[in-house]
Amino acid sequence: MERQIVRILRLVAPGTPLREGLEHILRSKSGALIVFGDTDQVKEIAEGGFLVNAEFSAARLYELAKMDGAIIVSQDGKRIVAANTQLIPDLSIPSSETGIRHRTAERVAKQTGTLVISISQRRGVITVYKGSTKYVLRDLEVVLAKANQAVQTLEKYRTVLNQAVVNLTVLEFEDAVTLFEVTKAIQRTEMTLRIVKEIELYVAELGSESRLIVMQVEELVTNIENEGLLIIQDYSVAEDKPPKDILGIIGSWPAEDLLDLSLIARVLGFSGGAGILEQVVSPRGYRILSRIPRLPFPVTENIVRTFGNFSRILQASIEELDDVEGIGEARARLIKEGLKRYWNQLLQDRYR
Repeated sequence: MERQIVRILRLVAPGTPLREGLEHILRSKSGALIVFGDTDQVKEIAEGGFLVNAEFSAARLYELAKMDGAIIVSQDGKRIVAANTQLIPDLSIPSSETGIRHRTAERVAKQTGTLVISISQRRGVITVYKGSTKYVLRDLEVVLAKANQAVQTLEKYRTVLNQAVVNLTVLEFEDAVTLFEVTKAIQRTEMTLRIVKEIELYVAELGSESRLIVMQVEELVTNIENEGLLIIQDYSVAEDKPPKDILGIIGSWPAEDLLDLSLIARVLGFSGGAGILEQVVSPRGYRILSRIPRLPFPVTENIVRTFGNFSRILQASIEELDDVEGIGEARARLIKEGLKRYWNQLLQDRYR
């Protein structure tokens, strides 16, 4: 659903010819009903009007909206197909709308699955429908304020996530990890990703007005999802579920379930009662090894397969690492030195 809304918002975002046409209609205090798709399903419920078959432009859309009836645009939005068309959808399709134009738009969207835009002449509101999805476009100043507020929240969440990951990593080097630290890091990852998804909606709705927001977010979201997947890969014992599926399951939960760390432990494949989060666990080593420069993932897999967990990898000598397929003496030294540097950096970060 969120992906679909983002795609729709990008079509009607500021900076696009469609949004320019919609704004012209709003400023003239007119209404409009615009259907995207001259499919057979749309043709079945369309009557009257006239063919336009002209290239789409904001000016044409504005002029045609002065007439009664719906405007039909090609599915790709590049051509205006017809105008002054009467739409007669199935009246048995439920609608929560009260105005005739909006009620028709909602029913057409549900019946045909096409994108339909309705502009209220009285209220000056643009409403977008696609299938059963409905989205009311908001004033850009309101969206921008909400986006800036969400970025501030993201900054705070990212700081807390970084602290959780640093704490987890230090304990991994000390071989003292419990499920509490693991699930806390995964929980914080998902909470941060949810803020990112919210900002994506704002960015899509703001269109060309979102440049500064995008620049701020790009700095903050680097590697969040990938690190979360590597944490899951390090600890999951649910062999039938790849890390992406597990993160997807957690992502589908309501907020109250996400607060329950024991639920995260169980989706990772662990069992137990009230003390489930006190279980001592060992990472396989995928995430920390990913921090070693120029270490290909197939080589990382060979290392994990050979030693079994990160504690044994950390204790391995250069000679033992050299015996692993794909690792020569030079790469073995690189791994040992890289792990040592990373540990020293962690200590600085932990007590900063």
